[in-house]
Amino acid sequence: MRKKDDEKQRCIKTAVVELILKEGFQGASISKIAHAAGVSPATVYIYYENKDAMLRDIYQEYAEDTFQYLLECLNPNMEGEQIIEELIRSYYSYIVENQEIFHFIEQFSTCPALQSGCGFIKGPGNLNQLLTDLKRRQILNNYSNDNLYAILFSPVKTIAVKRCDSEEAAKDRLNELIAIIQKALIRGY
Repeated sequence: MRKKDDEKQRCIKTAVVELILKEGFQGASISKIAHAAGVSPATVYIYYENKDAMLRDIYQEYAEDTFQYLLECLNPNMEGEQIIEELIRSYYSYIVENQEIFHFIEQFSTCPALQSGCGFIKGPGNLNQLLTDLKRRQILNNYSNDNLYAILFSPVKTIAVKRCDSEEAAKDRLNELIAIIQKALIRGY
C-alpha cells in the first residue's frame, strides 16, 4: 500500500472545496478533483474510500475547525458581554479569512443527503455546553440553545458575505449587531 502524503491530501481538500463551489457536488468528479489537485485519481482513493466519504470527511474536519476557532477565543474569566462580542467577531473573522471553506461548509450542511451520513462533530456539542453553562450561571437569558445559536451567528453571516459594502461599513454594522445581541441575550442588560 502506498504511503500517504500530507501535502497531497491538502491539495485534494483544496481542490474539493474549489470544485464544489464552482461546479456543485454533482459536477465535482473524482477525476476532476484529482486533476485540480495535481494527483492521479488512484491517489485520491488512498485517502478516501469514495466521493461521498471524502466529502463527509472534509466537511467534518472543516466544520470542527470552525467551532474550534470560535471556542479557542474564549476564556473562563470573560463577562457575558465579552463572550458575545468575541464569538461574533471571531465568527466574522473566520468567514472573511476562510470564505471558500465557509461556503463549502454552508453548502454541505444544507444538503440533507450528504448531512445524513455524517458522523458526530464535537464542536456543536461544545458550543451547546457553553450556552447551557452561561444560562445556568444566569449570564444569558433562558432561551433555547437553537435560538441562541441562530441569534448569535446567522446575522454575522449576512454581514460577512455582503461583498458590496466597504470594510468600514461592515465593521459599523458588526458593532451595532454586537450591541443588539448583547441587549437581547444577556440577563438584566
